[in-house]
Amino acid sequence: QEQVVESGGGLVEAGGSLRLSCVASPRSLSLHDMAWFRQAPGKEREFVARINMISESTNYADSVKGRFTIDKNSAENTVFLDMRTLRPKGTDIYSCKAKPLFGQKYWSQGTQVTDSS
Repeated sequence: QEQVVESGGGLVEAGGSLRLSCVASPRSLSLHDMAWFRQAPGKEREFVARINMISESTNYADSVKGRFTIDKNSAENTVFLDMRTLRPKGTDIYSCKAKPLFGQKYWSQGTQVTDSS
């Protein structure tokens, strides 16, 4: 059964850093791209970053350019999001989306990134 699971959320001070991971399974699932989204309190979910699992091209939201880096391990169907100079407001929820070459997209449940100040 296909599933997407992320990890790495937690408490962070303003200006701090975190690294999130997201794994899509089974490993045999052929992916076109994987992407990160986040939802701030009281706001709609927004796009953060995307990476093409074949071409390695990346896209970022303007709000995170220069601070966040998306990377991947295609053999493991895994993507990473290195976040620097974080500015969370309360608790942001980061979700991962896996888009296979064919068929439906899969979403993770979400991991929380919480302002510890």
